Amino acid sequence: MNWKKRKNPGALSALFPLLLLSLFFFGGVVLGQVVLSRVPDATGEELRRYLTDYVHLDNQDATSARAVLSALVLYLRYPLLAFLLGFASVGVALLPCAALAFGFFLSYSVCCFTAAFGAGGVLLALSVSGIRCLVTLPCFFLLAVPSMENSAQLARASFGRGHRAAIAGRYGREWWLRFAASILALLAGMCVDLALSPHLLGLVLGQLAI
Repeated sequence: MNWKKRKNPGALSALFPLLLLSLFFFGGVVLGQVVLSRVPDATGEELRRYLTDYVHLDNQDATSARAVLSALVLYLRYPLLAFLLGFASVGVALLPCAALAFGFFLSYSVCCFTAAFGAGGVLLALSVSGIRCLVTLPCFFLLAVPSMENSAQLARASFGRGHRAAIAGRYGREWWLRFAASILALLAGMCVDLALSPHLLGLVLGQLAI
């Protein structure tokens, strides 16, 4: 019984950062839809031409050094930012902003495809970024939640309400193993993405005759 009582506070302390970051992420998703809905209809054809060129280029150039570097940035940017912000008290404010940006740009890109190609745009968006989202979203929250907790501890310590020794203990073996596992998952996902996405994109392009 006492064991359960000791465990519950830790679970509750992790639940609040998860809910907060999720709220900001979904807020970004909604914001992306709202922003695109305000784009004038006259830009629709220009958007369609741009995305048509983009998907064809992405399909033809998927294994080049430039494509690999671009994929590396796309896979690592938000999870790596979430991890690094766990070392700074300012992460309390910036981690929700990162979640908001993640949700916004993800939503905005998908909405761009649907605005340009209709229902087929959903398939195009999935072929371009579906695998990436399946990997980067869990890794982002896996790293962002403990980073949020650590940033909060650092913020409290900066105001004299926390102990530095207790904070140092939070960057232990579990912290680094979580980061290493996330990086391995991201790199594996990127390799699968680079191998499969061109084929998926080719199938979708063939069906839509773009």
